[in-house]
Amino acid sequence: MSHHETRLAELGVTLPDAPAPAANYVPSVIVGDTVYISGQISQNDDGFITGKIGADLTVQQGAAAARTCAISLLAQLKAACGGDLSRLVRVVKLTGFVNSTPDFTEQPKVINGASDFLVEALGDAGKHARSAVSAGALPFNVAVEIEGIFQIKP
Repeated sequence: MSHHETRLAELGVTLPDAPAPAANYVPSVIVGDTVYISGQISQNDDGFITGKIGADLTVQQGAAAARTCAISLLAQLKAACGGDLSRLVRVVKLTGFVNSTPDFTEQPKVINGASDFLVEALGDAGKHARSAVSAGALPFNVAVEIEGIFQIKP
């Protein structure tokens, strides 16, 4: 078990199997020491976490949904690394999309759910650049979708 997985276990997090793509794309692409991971949507054991932040869900519920996206990103990263999460050097960048009402302006607080989790789980390796943007709608009406860029050891 890698140091990162030990820390995840301490936080009570077990990485799920990497979700399969829902359309004609691949879940990740490795170029050199960089892994680009396709957008991961908010979901848990009960299924998709759906609704608009600012109407159906609170900022706190949105942040919890963003955390599930971060867990899925790590699951995809582990799969891309052949099951070896110890290859992770750092999280480089996240782009977070928030399914929100037109007047909602707290997208960063929602995506903090993912950012805070990654720093808590990975320490300095979890610190990253980021964008947090609003979306008028997301696939399956999910609350949040996040894509990520990661640096790995060859």
